[in-house]
Amino acid sequence: MFLIFGFKSSDRRIAAPTLLHAYCGATVAQVLIKRTTKFSLFFIPLFPVRPARYYMQCTNCGVTEDVDARHVAQLAA
Repeated sequence: MFLIFGFKSSDRRIAAPTLLHAYCGATVAQVLIKRTTKFSLFFIPLFPVRPARYYMQCTNCGVTEDVDARHVAQLAA
């Protein structure tokens, strides 16, 4: 009997506020993304194995920065 298992990460776009990016200096949309990693059995994701990670990605230069979970509600509004 074979047992196929693994981990699957998925990204979900939450918001895209327009902010000044510190790295490139442009005032453009910063995409707020939530990444979740789930344990999967036979290619079916079952349950999360780590807390969700949030990060912002600049639409101008593509640089990503981690976002603290406490600030997500402020950025999404």
